[in-house]
Amino acid sequence: MAGSSDVRGALASAPGGKVTPPRRARRGSGRRVKRWNFDRVTLFIVFLGLPLAIFLIFVISPFIQAAWYALTNFGGFSPTYQFTGPANFIKLLGDQGVLNAFLNNVILALVVPIVTIAIALAFASAVTVAGPSIGPIRGIRGSSFYRVVSFFPYVIPAIIIGIVWSGVLDPSHGILNAVLTSLGLPFDDFAWLGDPATARISLIFVMVWAFVGFYMVLFVASIKSVPAEIYEAARLDGASRMRMTFSITIPQIRDSIQTAYVYLGITALDAYVYAQGLTTSGPATTQVVPQKILLNLFHNGQAGYASAIGVASALVTLLFALVVFSIARAARGRDEGRA
Repeated sequence: MAGSSDVRGALASAPGGKVTPPRRARRGSGRRVKRWNFDRVTLFIVFLGLPLAIFLIFVISPFIQAAWYALTNFGGFSPTYQFTGPANFIKLLGDQGVLNAFLNNVILALVVPIVTIAIALAFASAVTVAGPSIGPIRGIRGSSFYRVVSFFPYVIPAIIIGIVWSGVLDPSHGILNAVLTSLGLPFDDFAWLGDPATARISLIFVMVWAFVGFYMVLFVASIKSVPAEIYEAARLDGASRMRMTFSITIPQIRDSIQTAYVYLGITALDAYVYAQGLTTSGPATTQVVPQKILLNLFHNGQAGYASAIGVASALVTLLFALVVFSIARAARGRDEGRA
């Protein structure tokens, strides 16, 4: 017991009778410097330096070069050119053909993602949670078969899709006109891709047909991550499938829908392969910006002006992504505020 009394005496002798825990040994005043050994240097070079170098060389450098050529009268083949400043961009604002192409791309960026996501979400809900009302939550009968079949169009190259559908929509030998004519409808020799009223609709249909399967599979994976207990509770409360889709599925997979909209919008702001595959020189309603870039670059020999169109297209794409992310962030903040 002598040891305990000594401890109590030491504590009592402390100033104010308070217990003062022993201080730890002071560390060095400076921060510990990590040594750069061979393994650490190799790790940074392989996983940071090499990808960064590839990104700078193949992404940033061409964009900077295109931005520079956009300010010149570079013809594409001659080594001599002159700095013209914003002349190419001023010319772009007065080029009605290019402005129409930008308008077509904007329309595609607004329509294609919405239609594709709506159809893909409906199919994904059907093959995951739209099954029988009794028993565990599951999809409709044969959902695995529908999932595999709907993914087929996405594995086909885009140019092949455009060429195949151009044959289907051919006014003289196309399957679509043959089927409609056999049903007694007046579609004999109807030019789906030649009529401005139907050419854009045909382009939108082909793009939606090509993308629905992939984004359906994406949404299926997202819906599978939602706990089944949530759907079971909603079903016990008498919620319909439509109500569950809007009240449970869409809020739970909002991030996947936002990502899908951005990717689809960026693809629609390009749409070159589908437009070129369907019709090389169709009506103005199917002409897209990349076609105008190639026309001015190779046919007109105006590489500087083509670069200006490309830079403007890149800025429109960045603006589109910024608007989508801003709207999504505002909507998320509003929902968190309500919660």
